Amino acid sequence: MGQDQPTRANWPVFRSLAGFRASSLPGDLIAGLTLAAIAIPEQMATARLGGFAPQIGFFAFIAGSIGFAMFGANRFLSCGADSTITPIFAGGLALMATAGSPDYQAQAMALALLVGAIMIAGSLFRLGWVANLLSTPVTVGFLAGISVHILVSQLPGVLGLTAPAGPTLYKLGVLAGNIGQTNPYTVAIGLGVLALVAGAEKISARIPGALIGLVAATLAVIAGHLESKGVKVVGAVPATLPTPSLPDLAPERWVKLLSLALLIAVVVMVQTAATTRSFLSDPDKPADVDRDFLGAGAGSVLSGLFGAFPVNASPPRTGIVSETGGRSQLAGLFAAAIVLALLAFGATLLQHVPDAALGGVLLFVALRIIRVTQILKIFRQSFYEFLLVVATAAAIIVLPIEQGVAVGIALSLLHGIWTTTRGGLVEFVHVPGTTIWWPASSHVTGERKAGIAVVGLQAPLSFLNAEGFHGAVLKAIGRAPKPRLLVIEASGVIEIDFTAAQALHDLFRECREQDVTVAVARLESTRAQDAFERFGLYDVLPRDHVFRSVDEAVRALSGTS
Repeated sequence: MGQDQPTRANWPVFRSLAGFRASSLPGDLIAGLTLAAIAIPEQMATARLGGFAPQIGFFAFIAGSIGFAMFGANRFLSCGADSTITPIFAGGLALMATAGSPDYQAQAMALALLVGAIMIAGSLFRLGWVANLLSTPVTVGFLAGISVHILVSQLPGVLGLTAPAGPTLYKLGVLAGNIGQTNPYTVAIGLGVLALVAGAEKISARIPGALIGLVAATLAVIAGHLESKGVKVVGAVPATLPTPSLPDLAPERWVKLLSLALLIAVVVMVQTAATTRSFLSDPDKPADVDRDFLGAGAGSVLSGLFGAFPVNASPPRTGIVSETGGRSQLAGLFAAAIVLALLAFGATLLQHVPDAALGGVLLFVALRIIRVTQILKIFRQSFYEFLLVVATAAAIIVLPIEQGVAVGIALSLLHGIWTTTRGGLVEFVHVPGTTIWWPASSHVTGERKAGIAVVGLQAPLSFLNAEGFHGAVLKAIGRAPKPRLLVIEASGVIEIDFTAAQALHDLFRECREQDVTVAVARLESTRAQDAFERFGLYDVLPRDHVFRSVDEAVRALSGTS
């Protein structure tokens, strides 16, 4: 029995069911029932957010649940239509086709297939590191911007106004100008559902506040004949089941979708990794992010084949499965079966659901994803990174949303490069009575020794800072009285690229011309050591001038003890 477990844990399909026990079945069924109650209104609302009929959201949930259960590793993760990525791809697709048209749906299907293929490739090539492309400030700003898009897109339905076209800020201005024409019934329904969902969430995340709100709102519409008073409803939902098909698109249309697919895939990777790391299948083992990319990718491929759109991991729904006793992906499959049954036998129950109620659900989602506490914490602790939050949110709000997301990713990468390479030259001083040389600061009592300059760079040495490093070292030598020895403390230099190696070549040569002896201490990085060999730095710096410590270099080359 003990020999069988590793094999089962590496099953090619339904890996999360490895080790399943019958005693876990009741917990999975309860978790699945709760998940379905949460997912039904959420998936309908998310589909409407993207410009699709409600049943398309159900198709996406069924596909995401089946795909992830088959190929994912996490036992709790719920995959389906998601309000984080929906505004992004809806904004991109709207530039290519009219929302709700057959062409719009065909492109959404193609986009789902492309996103799924990218995710699967990411899994096969172990690209889990891609999930780290977005820093926390950029992620927080990204969610804040998405939240504003959701709020503005749902306000017309809640207010009972015609949805204006145009950029987000323009829409907001139009809605503000028409505020006097709001329908009090839709406002009451939308805000009532929002209050009910928020209240249920505060009491317990297990309470399906959204479903309760939708049922109450639907009964109110029927009892009060509110459709005749301007309250718009979902209308007839066809009792159709998802059937596999391929989108009929010309090859050049697929190519146009590729850049949008890459953006969506990056966001899905980030959210999938964050979700699977937050809800570990086994607390004693790290998350298998690459395998979960495969599950999410399979979900998107299946969603595209079912006529829907890209899917994503959902942290709130995953939390529900974990908190209500779920032990495997059977919970997600059971929830998918309930949604499938609703499509087959109960679709007529949805025709009187008011649009304002779905808007209320999405208003709650939008308010929940704004991380106000984290924004305030970043503001207090790192003002420059707070500006990164603001810049990312502003880009997503002001620009077309897919361009805003691209700007956010670029800002995150630039921030990473800046923080990695911004280290300036550091001067080291000798701590009296010890063999320690330490970076000079107001907190360190140290001494400088005549004729000796000890400097270091606490960053990788690359084309981004090589020229500055070269110039700063020459200035440090110039400041030292009668410089005879330069020691470069290299513990922080974890990498040296071609440009930096050429700068070191020039530095070593110029020091020799000025009769200054050069030594390198604590070259600890194996990559930096390989660079010294690869770029021929030992041709200009003798190997016996590389030491394990600054003190050793000073004693060996300065003639002092």
